[in-house]
Formats: sequence, structure tokens, C-alpha cells
Amino acid sequence: MYTSIAAYRFVAVDDPAALADRIGHQARAARLLGSVIVAREGINLFLAGAADDIDGFVAWLRRDPRLTAILTRRSASSTRPFARLKVKVKAEIIAFRRDHGLPCAERAPVVAPVDLARWMARGVDDVGRRLLLLDTRNREEVAHGTFAGARSLPIDNFTELPDAVAARRTEFADATVVSFCTGGIRCEKAVSWMHGQGMDNVLQLDGGILGYFEAMGGAGFEGRCFVFDARIAVDPTLHALADAVCAPSDAVAHAA
Repeated sequence: MYTSIAAYRFVAVDDPAALADRIGHQARAARLLGSVIVAREGINLFLAGAADDIDGFVAWLRRDPRLTAILTRRSASSTRPFARLKVKVKAEIIAFRRDHGLPCAERAPVVAPVDLARWMARGVDDVGRRLLLLDTRNREEVAHGTFAGARSLPIDNFTELPDAVAARRTEFADATVVSFCTGGIRCEKAVSWMHGQGMDNVLQLDGGILGYFEAMGGAGFEGRCFVFDARIAVDPTLHALADAVCAPSDAVAHAA
């Protein structure tokens, strides 16, 4: 059984290469597979391995004062999610290529999963304002599942989001807009950018879809959440689609 974690943190990193080297060394020592991206704006990682090795790595990571508060989203699968370990230094931990990106000192405003579930059940926020859910993921991801009634965008890459949002800006004007993505990184950067454009009525779902699944299960969500690895997608109980496809009973049937 493999334990997978998804984690990110926007924080100032003066020497991304040095941090990447340290993380890569520790991940290899823990026999972890997956990907790690380090940039001056922070860190973004998807890793898998034995549960104890994952626990030890996360504990080590949090010893860095910049990463003490990093949160991880966990799931388990019998399918090995990654084939190898890749550690890279890039200009951004999630490519956006726009000014007014996330300021490291100030996090974009959030809504907790329990509050979003309540708002979705009512169709309005706590002050009675219309609720609009904005999916910041691409079309392939949305096709696997999304929140009921969510507005998706006709994008294939996150860098296309600003133009897609600008074309629909009037639709958002009288609503409380809750932006969401898989684990939170894209919606956090999107909300920061949108606030920079004067759209102060936009919030991000804290922890993204995976955080919502952990807290609330599948309430209000239709389908599965796509993940960029061999698991393909996870359902609201965080079970992998690949495990269901390759279940032992199926294997026996195929062998016969």
C-alpha cells in the first residue's frame, strides 16, 4: 500500500536550488517517488511511499521554519502513483505568468469546507449573497468530476485562466465567488490575482477538493477528483480509480 501526499506553501525562498537539493536528498533517503518543485515563491510537492517514510519526511520538512505550517493532503492506494522522483527548480511553483501573483506575506482569503457545504445546501453565503463556485482546473480534470452547479472555464492550462475570467467577469459581480482546485495551489494563486484586479468578492476553498473530501466527504460533489499520476482520480473517500479498475476480481476475470 502506498501513501500519497500533496502539499504546497507560498513562502519566500532565497536560495531555491539549495532547498531543492536538501529536499531531494531527504526524499531519496526515504525512498519516496513523485515530484517536487521549488521556486522563490515557495514549494509544491506530490510524493508517495510507505506511510512511515512519508511521516518521517513530513516531520523533517516541518523542521524548516519556513515550512512548519505546511499542510499535507493524504490518500492511500495499492497502485504505485509515480515511477520515479523528480526535483526541479522553476520560476514558479505553479505556472501562471502574470503580474500580481501571490504575495508571500499575505494569503488569499479562504472559506472552510464545512462553511462551503452549508452555503451549497442553501445556495447563498451566511449574509444571503448568491453563491458561485468557480472551478480553476482544466477541462480534462473537470470532466472527471466537480461540485454540483460549479462554473468551469474553457481552459487547458492554468496560464489561460486570467483571460477566461476577464471574459466572464460580469457574471461574478453580484455573487460570493468560491474558487477551487485539486489541493488549493491554483485557486490560491487565482484568488490573489483576482483581488489584484479589483475582484474582492472572491474566496478560495481552503485545502481544495482533497481537503474538502477529508472534511466533508462527497457532499455536493459529483464524480471524482482527477490527479496527475497513475491513480488517475480519487473519489470522495480518497480511494483511487486505478485501484477500482485493477481490483483483484477484475484481474482474475481477465486472466480467465
